[in-house]
Amino acid sequence: MSDDKPMAAEAAPPTEPVAEPPQPVAAEPAPGPEPEPPAPAPEPPAPARERLLLHMPVDVRSASLVVLAVLASVFALQWGQAVFIPLMLSLLLTYALSPLVELLHRWKLPRWIGAGLILMGLFGGLGYTGYSLSGSATQLLDSLPVAAQKLGQAMRRDRGASATPLDNVQQAAAQLEKAAEENSARVASRKGVARVIIERPSFNVRDYLLSGTVGLLSAMGQFTLVAFLTYFALCSGDTFRRKLIKITGSSLQKKKVTVHVLDDITRNIERYLLVQILVSAIVGVATGLAFWAVGMENAAVWGIIAAVTNLIPYIGSVIVLAAAGLVAFLQFNSLQMGIVVAGMSLGIHTVIGNLLMPWLTSRTSRMNPVAVFVGVIFWGWLWGIWGLLLGIPITMVIKSICDRVEDLQPIGELLGE
Repeated sequence: MSDDKPMAAEAAPPTEPVAEPPQPVAAEPAPGPEPEPPAPAPEPPAPARERLLLHMPVDVRSASLVVLAVLASVFALQWGQAVFIPLMLSLLLTYALSPLVELLHRWKLPRWIGAGLILMGLFGGLGYTGYSLSGSATQLLDSLPVAAQKLGQAMRRDRGASATPLDNVQQAAAQLEKAAEENSARVASRKGVARVIIERPSFNVRDYLLSGTVGLLSAMGQFTLVAFLTYFALCSGDTFRRKLIKITGSSLQKKKVTVHVLDDITRNIERYLLVQILVSAIVGVATGLAFWAVGMENAAVWGIIAAVTNLIPYIGSVIVLAAAGLVAFLQFNSLQMGIVVAGMSLGIHTVIGNLLMPWLTSRTSRMNPVAVFVGVIFWGWLWGIWGLLLGIPITMVIKSICDRVEDLQPIGELLGE
């Protein structure tokens, strides 16, 4: 290969970087006064606190119908109390005696025989107890007017000869009445008008005997009605329970709800009766022992009276307190002893009957004491003494039904503890 052939071009040597001319640096401006920060924007006014409202649609028509239905029910209960009271009493006795009838039925004794034996034993025992204590009770009742008279004399004697402001007012009123009568008589004689004097009718014992006989016959009729209703209810067993479950509907859920309601009613009433009997027995024993300790006569009679009247809430204690205080004053001829005996009776009934009883009732029936007290007041206003006796069981029945019915659960919650 000849030398004149072009040789491969050699790699060009690396060129050195050309230095760029220095750029002119801009002169920094002289520091001037700093601009003032912008004024803060005014804060918007705080929004008003929103009121919490419960939006609950109220159907005026439905509410009016409910009020009218409640008023109609109250009127019907008041108007038909001659029928409803024996029904409720027989229902209460049925719940109290059904365990004994069931026990005899398990011993292969027919229900109609067992119910008859239990009722005859119950009423026979009550009759024998009343007959055995009739002498002491009659003596006690005969001593009440004498005790009241002696109490009045003692109070007048303690006041002494000094006249009280009340005596002065009564004396002034008597003088004014006498002056008015004299003036009217003088005017009538001056004008020649005959003076007419209205005389009150004399006391007629036969009228009071007639009214008392009518009341006694009515009470005996009610007692007979309660006895027969209780007997037939005990003989029927669980017939009405099965019928109620059957007529509630074909749905299994409805039948279950009915069974739970009936079980709750039975359990609550049985517990109430047990607590009532226990508390009444404690009150009777405590009253008898306390009166025996201070020397009261017929202490056993007073114990039985206290136990029976304890069945009437809040009223029975007042009856025993007043009667025991009067009789103690008559026996000891001392106002202080009468006050002591009345105070003992009041203390026993207050602690055991009026405080322990509502608390135990509320615990066994899962009801708050306020609901128990209000129920007693309402039924007492509606049915009198029988309402005071039946108020708590009826309120228990209402609560048991309301707890199992969805639309009535707010009422059950209100009555619950």
